[in-house]
Amino acid sequence: MSIFERPGTRTWLIGLIGVIVVAALILVILAISSGSEPAADQKVDALANSNNECVVCHRKTTPGIVEQYGHSTMAGAEVECEDCHQVAVDYPGAEEHEGVYILASPTTAMCEDCHQAEVDQYNASRHAIPSYVAYAGAQALDENLLAMYQNIPEGSYNPDRSRNEIYHLEGPEITRFACEACHNIGKPAEDGSVGQCQKCHLRHEFSLEQVRKPETCNACHIGPDHPQFEIYTESPHGIAYATGGDDWGWDTEPGMLTVQDFPAPTCATCHISGFGGTATTHDVGERLTWYLFAPVSERRPAWQDNQVRMQTVCGECHNEVWLEDFYADGDALVEKVNAWVLESREIIKPLQDNGLITDDPFDEPIDFVFFELWHHWGRTAKFGAWMQGPDYTQWHGAYEMLSDLAELREMVDGKLEAAGLEP
Repeated sequence: MSIFERPGTRTWLIGLIGVIVVAALILVILAISSGSEPAADQKVDALANSNNECVVCHRKTTPGIVEQYGHSTMAGAEVECEDCHQVAVDYPGAEEHEGVYILASPTTAMCEDCHQAEVDQYNASRHAIPSYVAYAGAQALDENLLAMYQNIPEGSYNPDRSRNEIYHLEGPEITRFACEACHNIGKPAEDGSVGQCQKCHLRHEFSLEQVRKPETCNACHIGPDHPQFEIYTESPHGIAYATGGDDWGWDTEPGMLTVQDFPAPTCATCHISGFGGTATTHDVGERLTWYLFAPVSERRPAWQDNQVRMQTVCGECHNEVWLEDFYADGDALVEKVNAWVLESREIIKPLQDNGLITDDPFDEPIDFVFFELWHHWGRTAKFGAWMQGPDYTQWHGAYEMLSDLAELREMVDGKLEAAGLEP
């Protein structure tokens, strides 16, 4: 009897062969894995082997910055620290640092070297000079900056100066952490360039995913006067993002976005990104029809072109009939809110005509009620409607306007009666 015919031997051999086959498969898989590309979600550090002096030093002193920049597309494109930070000794705002001169925070003049179109679009936008002027005023602008401001739609249209007055009333102890924290996105730099790109493109990774997610806009577009982020979260678009956004195409190349990448829009999709037949822009007003931020909203210059651009984005998901009806209804709401604001002006007019209210801003309660009626609730109602946030259109918008109108009437009548005048 051969060894292969002995009882139990055949079973033992089959088991041994199985073990050998499994081990071989494991070795093959490990060999393939070791030679493969990094996983899709694995970040590549472009500075891992860098001997750049800035990188070597800052890897010790501020390693987080080096780690972030190493994962950026700019580092991958071999853009060095010096390309953005190092300047001539006589450059405006230059600081001496380790034997060279730098800008601690690069200006848009640095960004412009590679991103000319984006900076040009940004300079024509509400995020530029108009954002800064909203709190600081235009008095300090030099001739060039004033011309830039006046060439922007928001620069030629001055809806109200009371926001500027609040800035001065609160003082620098407050405004350093309040108004300026957001509105400095359009602050002029010492070199004459405008704005702070890093307000949206957080340093130093400059991630496409980060800048496309609505939480980025949440840094400023939140609160009673412009609650766009809160409105977005309750809208159908925001719900789609919250429930399925993890699987969206956040890193898709600019200008290549489709409904496969974004089944519903974020803030960037509607206002900035190239989507469908609409090109990418850094002018956030380029697709807007109305000056919704104004007390009494008016249509923007060339609003018809703006509407076509926005509807081209919307048309990737919505049909033409839906869009026409939605825009007609949105326009009607704006006109209704305008009428309430105009009514508030008529309510307080007797006080102004009879010298029963001063020209000084915010020196008595009626000034706050009158201001909040349009600045908080009127704006919110308009934003809520156009962004499909019913709670903000209603309870944080229209309802509050009606409440303030009633309060204004009572306050005005009280002042007239106290002065011996007929309410």
